[in-house]
Amino acid sequence: MRKILLTGVNGQVGWELRRSLLTLGQVIPASREGGNGILTLDLSQPDQIRSVIREVQPQLIVNAAAYTAVDKAESDVDLAMKVNGIAPGIIAEEARRCGAAVLHYSTDYVFDGTKNAPYVESDRTNPLSVYGRSKLAGELAIASVAVPHFIFRTSWVYGLRGKNFLLTMLKLAREREELKIVEDQIGSPTWSVTIAQATAQILAQSVAGSVAQSLVQDAGDFSEFMGSRSGVYHLTSTGETSWYGFAKMIFELTEGSEARALTSVVPIGSEFYPSPVNRPNYSLLDVGLVERSFGLRLPGWDEALTVALERDQP
Repeated sequence: MRKILLTGVNGQVGWELRRSLLTLGQVIPASREGGNGILTLDLSQPDQIRSVIREVQPQLIVNAAAYTAVDKAESDVDLAMKVNGIAPGIIAEEARRCGAAVLHYSTDYVFDGTKNAPYVESDRTNPLSVYGRSKLAGELAIASVAVPHFIFRTSWVYGLRGKNFLLTMLKLAREREELKIVEDQIGSPTWSVTIAQATAQILAQSVAGSVAQSLVQDAGDFSEFMGSRSGVYHLTSTGETSWYGFAKMIFELTEGSEARALTSVVPIGSEFYPSPVNRPNYSLLDVGLVERSFGLRLPGWDEALTVALERDQP
């Protein structure tokens, strides 16, 4: 059975990937903390990255780990760059060494938000923040290595675990009567489950190809499948909204929840929300390439949010 090394397994996307990738091979989970059957893999430690990959000898490395504290990254530049910028290049080098392919996740923050139209993969990058620059460095590090790879840029990721906008809004709605939410930043909220399921659907095409040809799952299937398709793809929900619009729909879908204190949601401009980070005002990603290339139909952000909130809330 093909071995898939999955980093960041305790994160929002990694948690969902651990389940969605099960039908594609033996998923070997790794995280910074390790324990309970999970390998210890700290992406700030280059020697540990090399050691784990050489021990596992995977056919595919799915890197769902990242330094995601966007505000904190402004003062924690070294660690953000080690994890987001340098580690992906080391992963790619080790993947090439053992004949594996690499699947990596990036972000809309590689753009500056001045285009005012959905960004396509070939648009010029110009990150405004340390986080964005570190993620772009990771993209470039992977691309510089001759290894089959997919880089999936996503945006405004949320889920029912971890730290994210959805869970913050649900918490604040129980604590405050009024919330002020930024309405002049535009993007597409993307459920972690959407990302994991789309990833699995794409990778499943490599399995289908090998079965059709030989009825045997060849260890090189991932590399062969990804080799001619290597590059960057945008993978988000479709449609657009603001943080204010996102919050409004969260509250509409959860109206009537217990211990609800919220009575008013007020739209504000970015200038009234103090932050050490310059965020792109418009970071909508065009998903046409990934849909055409792999026959996907990505859900609207509002459709996905409705389904997400139908699940049991934590």
